[in-house]
Amino acid sequence: MRLLLIDDEVELTAPLQQFLQQQGYGVEVANSSTEGWQLLSQNRYNLVILDWIMPGASGLELCQRLRLFDRSTPILFLTAKDTLNDRVEGLEMGADDYLVKPFELRELLARVRALLRRGGFSCMPGDRLTFADLVLDCPNQTMTRGQRSVHLSDKEFQLLYFFLQNPDRLISHEELIDYLWGKESPPNSNALVAQIKLLRRKVDGNLEPPLIHTIYGKGYRFSLTN
Repeated sequence: MRLLLIDDEVELTAPLQQFLQQQGYGVEVANSSTEGWQLLSQNRYNLVILDWIMPGASGLELCQRLRLFDRSTPILFLTAKDTLNDRVEGLEMGADDYLVKPFELRELLARVRALLRRGGFSCMPGDRLTFADLVLDCPNQTMTRGQRSVHLSDKEFQLLYFFLQNPDRLISHEELIDYLWGKESPPNSNALVAQIKLLRRKVDGNLEPPLIHTIYGKGYRFSLTN
């Protein structure tokens, strides 16, 4: 597995590169967004670990630029920006996961392993899931509702797929977290809320009736009625 670590903090990248190499990964390091983009333009990686705040172009800009031509390579933000709005913005720009500095190495490793295992769906050509006026095209990872057709990120796709497999059922926060991230790499508390917020924008927007319902203190229900 080939990883690219982009971060301007040399005191972080050097030991992190050594740690990940000890786990059996091939790790290349870029200490600026310019160097990172050059490597991304020339090579293919199984995972990109990306800092947000760097001189020149930010990690957010780099993430957005990469997603213009590569929708499949997992991106993990490694950053000190830790508000819910920061998480939502990072995920909207195409990141697959988000880890706040400072962090434990074992949590980083769990998230890396989880992203490298990404997928988990055996979609065949033509596979489509429907609910009311919503259609999920599994192979193309797109969702259509009304006149709108939008591409879904990996986590958005997994979440909607799970909802469509469990319509009208109250699904707890714990069950969704376990499904999306696994028991070995549970996210920080805002991660599920951020993913629901992003998916709700695409599924519901201003459409009626809304399909994603928050059951406060309990979880979520995917249904025509609350």
